[in-house]
Amino acid sequence: MIVPLQPRGLGLWGRVFCLWALLCVADGPLAAVELWSSADGGRYYALDTALKWTSLLARAPADRALFPQRWSAASLWRWRQSAGGQVHEKLNVHVAYEQRARSLSEGVGDGGGEGILLAEGQAPYRLASLEGELVAVGASFAYRHELDRLQAAYRLGRGELIVGRQAVGWGRGVLFSAVDLFAPFTPLESDREWRRGVDAIRLRLPLGDLHSLDGVAALSETVGTSAFLARLQGYWGALDGEMILGWRRRDWLTAVALSAPLGLAEVHTEAAFFVLPEALPNGRRQAVQAVLGGSYHWDRWGGLLFVGEYHYAGFALPDRELAVQWLADSSYAKRLQMGDVVVEGRHAGALQISWGLGYAAPLSFAWVFSPRDASGVGTLSLSWLFSDNLTLAASAYTPYGKEPRAGELRSEYGGTPSSALVQISFYY
Repeated sequence: MIVPLQPRGLGLWGRVFCLWALLCVADGPLAAVELWSSADGGRYYALDTALKWTSLLARAPADRALFPQRWSAASLWRWRQSAGGQVHEKLNVHVAYEQRARSLSEGVGDGGGEGILLAEGQAPYRLASLEGELVAVGASFAYRHELDRLQAAYRLGRGELIVGRQAVGWGRGVLFSAVDLFAPFTPLESDREWRRGVDAIRLRLPLGDLHSLDGVAALSETVGTSAFLARLQGYWGALDGEMILGWRRRDWLTAVALSAPLGLAEVHTEAAFFVLPEALPNGRRQAVQAVLGGSYHWDRWGGLLFVGEYHYAGFALPDRELAVQWLADSSYAKRLQMGDVVVEGRHAGALQISWGLGYAAPLSFAWVFSPRDASGVGTLSLSWLFSDNLTLAASAYTPYGKEPRAGELRSEYGGTPSSALVQISFYY
């Protein structure tokens, strides 16, 4: 059934931004336009447009109980337009509006492309959703829109106050993170260009030349689903670090993230300790998240970058046999929904090798694996930058490990479908 134009949560705002987008298209070729600039260059207004098409073909394991359709396909179109600039000597504004269309092959269900394509779940820390479904055709097609940025930044001396829907990302991890507390990415996610915005009040205050204080109030519909965090960031000799303290969705937490050079390499670590208002299904009211990793750049054959990371996920399942018990707990299910769990098992590792090949065709290989049950996913990616406006990317995902049997998953990554992805990105 086709549901015509149902802007759930956007209402008038959705129509206004749709009209704005259509006017931009009608006015001529989509382009990054500097709409106005003062003579001294002190003020500006700019409009940028991005259009991405991603197509994913997947072959699931031969278990009809979990995968009724062995072959499946998913496509995601993202059209994003952002506008902003310096409207006053001390005031900058930024707005970003996005429309997405997702198409799934018949019989796949809402989880098509899960873990690789952008998830469509409701973003946390939003006072109002300002997003909604415009068109739906069963479970095979959905057309949505979202106001993803709406922020104003005001300079306070050397500091800055940012109010509104904005992106907030913390931590040092490349594929994993223990302190990315607001809108974390999954380790296999193919597109990390735009982090989903959260409704927040953020104050940045420099404390001298080497240190700064960052306070964030990420707001939701209730105080119990909001977050209030402070971060001290700076340099202590060769050590680059940040310390975090605060309250997040009724969890008290303290965290630290550090990075430092080690000879020709770099090492980084993150650790967060949570005190929980309600016990996990194992009876514990404490949880630890941690990442330990490093990188090394080898200036040979066009440049090679090696990255290795280990992740301890304190909110993940301690054992696969306990999955039914843990998932039946409503408070734990809420943590899954809010993004506290981005890997299935407690222990995970990752290796990544990137080969420069000049500016035109970066090649990378990533390997995410479970050291507990000898399963994992290898990803080979190639991207070709035709120009500043056009990029083509292709990726192949190859899992290994014990495949599911009779509806039961027998390894963490053995039930992951083999996939091939192609993405074309236009920037104007």
